[in-house]
Amino acid sequence: MSESDQNLERNLMTGSEMRRALARMAHEIIERNHGAQNLLIAGIPTRGEHLSIRLANLIERFESVRPQTAVLDPSAFRDDAHHRHMNGSNGAEPLNGMGDTDVAGMRVVVVDDVFHTGRTARAALDALMQSGRPAYVQLAVLINRGHRELPIYPDFVGRNVPTSRTERVHVRLVEVDGEDRVAITRNVPSPRIGGVGK
Repeated sequence: MSESDQNLERNLMTGSEMRRALARMAHEIIERNHGAQNLLIAGIPTRGEHLSIRLANLIERFESVRPQTAVLDPSAFRDDAHHRHMNGSNGAEPLNGMGDTDVAGMRVVVVDDVFHTGRTARAALDALMQSGRPAYVQLAVLINRGHRELPIYPDFVGRNVPTSRTERVHVRLVEVDGEDRVAITRNVPSPRIGGVGK
């Protein structure tokens, strides 16, 4: 990251704030689902996967019952042509970590780090339905940044952060990035040389 980029970055959540938000979300998931029985926490790679494990650990600590966990890869179900071309279905199962267990009748919480347009969540729903018909599906995200383009909204939110379309939200996790922190950066166009840009 360049010095100019660093000057445009500001923190949204510290590690301790993230941990408190996840603990609150875990309690909300328990309350909404009346415990942890028959509950599946499915994380979207990459950071949603790690957040799902943290939520499962917290739920187990609070309830003494560990919900099932799985990795839910929606890349082959996206409506973005570039992502479909890059990822393809390649025959891989979209839901991993369940063994032979069917999700039919289960209560499923899909976990992602940032909710933006809702297109990743829609693809995740399509991917999940390939493994059976759950009793119902809920969505948990650490950050809801707005700008949704589909009638999909998260059920559990760590923090709502209004953003502009020129801003980017960066969720950093110890498991991936070596630290727990959420930051936001603003893209500033480079100044044109020799004239005024339109």
